[in-house]
Amino acid sequence: MLDSMSDPRPHAVVIGAGFGGLAAAVRLGARGWRVTVLEKLDAPGGRAYVFRQDGFTFDAGPTIITAPYLLEELWTLCGRRMADDVQLRAMDPFYRIRFDDGTTMACSADPEATRAEVARIAPEDLPGFERFMRDSEAIYRVAFGELADRSFHSFGTLLRAAPDMVRLQGYRTVFGKVGDYFRNEKLRIAFSFHPLLIGGNPMTTTAYYCLIAHLERMHGVHYAMGGMGALVDGIANLIGDLSGHIRCNAEVEEILVENGRAAGVRLASGERLRADIVVSNADVGWTYSKLLARHPRRRWTDRKVARARYSMSLFVWYFGTSRRFDDVYHHTMVLGPRYEGLLHDIFTRKHLADDFSLYLHRPTMTDPSLAPPGCDAFYVLSPVPHLGSGVDWASRAEPYRAAIQQRLEQTVMPGLGDCIATSRIITPQDFRDRLLSINGAAFSLEPQLFQSAWFRPHNRSEEVEGLYLVGAGTHPGAGVPGVISSARILDQLVPERVAYRR
Repeated sequence: MLDSMSDPRPHAVVIGAGFGGLAAAVRLGARGWRVTVLEKLDAPGGRAYVFRQDGFTFDAGPTIITAPYLLEELWTLCGRRMADDVQLRAMDPFYRIRFDDGTTMACSADPEATRAEVARIAPEDLPGFERFMRDSEAIYRVAFGELADRSFHSFGTLLRAAPDMVRLQGYRTVFGKVGDYFRNEKLRIAFSFHPLLIGGNPMTTTAYYCLIAHLERMHGVHYAMGGMGALVDGIANLIGDLSGHIRCNAEVEEILVENGRAAGVRLASGERLRADIVVSNADVGWTYSKLLARHPRRRWTDRKVARARYSMSLFVWYFGTSRRFDDVYHHTMVLGPRYEGLLHDIFTRKHLADDFSLYLHRPTMTDPSLAPPGCDAFYVLSPVPHLGSGVDWASRAEPYRAAIQQRLEQTVMPGLGDCIATSRIITPQDFRDRLLSINGAAFSLEPQLFQSAWFRPHNRSEEVEGLYLVGAGTHPGAGVPGVISSARILDQLVPERVAYRR
């Protein structure tokens, strides 16, 4: 690597080594920028951090890859093949849903298999299923195919997209639109829960997110062998190959602004790094209210940041077992007795309910290397209110974990309590304190209609020239495809390096 003093390339500082920050670093490095990524934690990944304990490996956050071509593109920019570094395994079925009465449904890449599942549960809804999948494809072509990697910095972009929004009923909610196709309550749940994967409430999230059904069918649901950590390491190595640098244990405390332009950053240690541009993969609320606390802001003021609507948070229990549970599928939804009422508790009342719906992840079904021989690694995730609920997680965490364990024992994992070999939890408090997320929200801003596209914090900051945003809180939103696409937008916004020639 060239010494920074003698390196003639313009310098980009990237705050945060989540998927958005890592992807941004690759794209800028491939365009000839000198890139420094600054990460608060002791390893890259952000929400895709990896926990290792007692011989078990746990992905901390995302576990599903639904648009692998977006990741492949990062390797292509470097003249490489992703398959040489990361092995993806297609999952079919994508996941299994267990409803509260014990009924199950497998959601598959095979249209005939899914059609058979719908017919088994509610044959009268088959025509509606066919219409839903056709309309999901139509929404996908516009909302994902055309808009996901388009900058919404200009209000005109929103105006040009408005006719499609009206035609595709993007002003409606996911649950409301799904109700047009399915009468059966179970199928309404099965085809409307997807916004929860990106922090949205199906009862309020724009119907554009009905596109996920087609996204899954078109590109599949994949698992990275070795866990998401293998994917993080693969992208981090691309940055190194481009002479970029990732510094861990390097928390940014302030974005430096000179004459209205981002000029670098100040670390918590007091160290200052000069930069030609700054890209923030930090939580957008944190970026504006904390990292730019001393800079006057016109739009994203402290008041606006505080009044924004944030996603729910998550309670996640990671555990390893001393035996295998071969009846448990890789991705399993263990649903509770309520759907609409539970969502109302989580998002509106900010109430920690006694019941819950769970996502159970058993990666060792596909990848036994993540646990000792004869053992299984799991994580179980429960959506919970963010810290605006006032829940004291210091006292509530263990009783909540125990209740989840009891629910798993009663449903899909009998005898669990006798074979727990290792255990750890994260709560909304961890999202706030460890990941610096406002209100401990797991997915930053809630993806509602008036917090989407132009209404979301822009990828090119409205407040400071030379500052760019990537990650869950900017356009197009949360989820691995969303944050990778946010970095893709930088190619439209960041000038060529010759504009910064020294």
